Amino acid sequence: MFLAQNLRFLRKQKSMTQMELADKLAVKRTMISAYEDGRSEPKLSTLSDLVSIFGLAMDELLFHDIEHKGRRSSANKEVKILAIPLDHEENETIAMVPQKASAGYLNGYSDPEYMQELPMFHLPQLPKNKTYRAFEISGDSMLPLPSGTVVIGAYVEQVADIKSGKTYVLVTESEGVVYKRVFNYLEEKGKLFLVSDNKLFQPYEIAGEEVLEIWESKAYISTDFPSPKDKSSDMTLEDLADMITDLRSSIIHSSK
Repeated sequence: MFLAQNLRFLRKQKSMTQMELADKLAVKRTMISAYEDGRSEPKLSTLSDLVSIFGLAMDELLFHDIEHKGRRSSANKEVKILAIPLDHEENETIAMVPQKASAGYLNGYSDPEYMQELPMFHLPQLPKNKTYRAFEISGDSMLPLPSGTVVIGAYVEQVADIKSGKTYVLVTESEGVVYKRVFNYLEEKGKLFLVSDNKLFQPYEIAGEEVLEIWESKAYISTDFPSPKDKSSDMTLEDLADMITDLRSSIIHSSK
């Protein structure tokens, strides 16, 4: 059983002191120390509270080596689409989510009526064995793709299927709809690192549990053509390699 090891690891991962966890559980700090040393085991009610605090299943807390194998619930989490818009001939279409509709999309993405109200179109060049969605991006974080570019993504079923270094549109609980280059560190840290192609924007991380939908970018539509003279924000392969090295170093350092 991995209860003691997992509890110590999860508490430190959240930068939580034993006293802070004890206050959340309404127990003495010495009890947390005893749990983490394996000298005592929590009551069932306390275990239920721990599951709620750390956002995982009971069997994962008790029997899964989270520190060395990663968050099982994050890596295997499936993201499901409940609403796919169809045209008049019952064929799948590409729903378009404009910038102004991105906030409402968080509440309506599983509502068939909401999805049918979005603009829809077909793009015959795309393979027909996938489900696609289009998102209008905003801001300068992914230059040379300017604000207003429409990114078309193919649906990805599991968070674990995200491939490091590729670009995705993620629908998330905390950040909303974002288009970023993603690095998958679920096994090491239970996190995804989101990186902008514009080096002026700092990378940041989110937990795998926050992801509601994943769309791997496959094409884009823009009325602006990239200028070969404007290279200030482009990310080169060398930049990407350096960023991967820095992220790995950060993961190793934070897990010690």
